[in-house]
Amino acid sequence: MNKYEVLSIVGEGAYGVVLKCRNKETGEIVAVKKFKESDEDEVVRKTTLREVKMLRALRQENIVNLKEAFRRKQKLVRQYIHQLVKAVAWCHQHGIVHRDIKPENLLISTGASSNSSTSSAVGRLKLCDFGFARQLPSNKDADITDYVSTRWYRAPELLLGSTRYGKEVDLWAIGCIMSELVDGQPLFPGESDIDQLGAARPVPAQPPLRRPQVPGHDSARDP
Repeated sequence: MNKYEVLSIVGEGAYGVVLKCRNKETGEIVAVKKFKESDEDEVVRKTTLREVKMLRALRQENIVNLKEAFRRKQKLVRQYIHQLVKAVAWCHQHGIVHRDIKPENLLISTGASSNSSTSSAVGRLKLCDFGFARQLPSNKDADITDYVSTRWYRAPELLLGSTRYGKEVDLWAIGCIMSELVDGQPLFPGESDIDQLGAARPVPAQPPLRRPQVPGHDSARDP
């Protein structure tokens, strides 16, 4: 928001205020919609996410163009991700995989209890909607339903139809959410399962410029 100069208030509604602003770098006049207390109000938070996702998908000359969505502060992102990881770790310790971790299933409560170190200004993250949750079978070869999780947060093994998976599908979803919180947009916004796989294809790692110094590697021989 620092790169914009506020010129006037265009309008105000139940969920936020629309500001007329000028881009300090380009001089462009834009409208900035600022949501009220979106971190603490669940209705406003869901409305914000829904509007941003729809406007990103709709690019047409007669529809308002979404230029950017401002990122949350990094400290706030770290705190929320830390809370999400703790929630998922607790589920996994009890042999439960959530299987549908996505922004819509993360609630933020106002305040904090007396026995919590979470700041009341941040609020406490709550993982909800356990309709797809499953107790992991003791037999690793046992099949589990493959069509779970929302596409943008679905792990590759689920997209490929695997019925033998574990806690890793939750970790994949956490990574997608973390990226979305930092960048302000979905990490892999596929339009179909095939498109999703293409978007989430592995990125080849770049080998180091120097050979790693491993003791004894020069004299090592293949068996």
